[in-house]
Amino acid sequence: MIQGILMFFDEFKFHHDRGLGKWERIGHPVDSLFFLIPFLYTQFFSNIYVFIGLSLFSCLLITKDEFVHAEECIPTEQWLHSVLFVTHPIALYGLWVAWQNNFNMIIQIQSVIIFLFMLYQIIYWNFYIGSQNEAKS
Repeated sequence: MIQGILMFFDEFKFHHDRGLGKWERIGHPVDSLFFLIPFLYTQFFSNIYVFIGLSLFSCLLITKDEFVHAEECIPTEQWLHSVLFVTHPIALYGLWVAWQNNFNMIIQIQSVIIFLFMLYQIIYWNFYIGSQNEAKS
């Protein structure tokens, strides 16, 4: 839940204040997708080593935007990103605990939330805002 609250502030405060360039408009939904994949994996498969690999990949992938963020973000947003980097593996560990204890309903609800957020990122930043930017040109 803490990660979700932090993501809310990152998205609806910082991203909406400064806007997102093309790299982030594409990259942020990719981050969400690769965060969602371990959640979906737990619903259909049981190999812990694959789960660990997917989780580690997700943790590394989210750092890809920091070269852009170093130029685009104010220090407060960069600090928030660092806190999100810490909570990301904790959330995936929480997923593992839920998976091991057969809390499938919680995993399914969280999966839907992540999926809907990813859809929002794709539609809002790439179609809604993208079409507004094209209309201004």
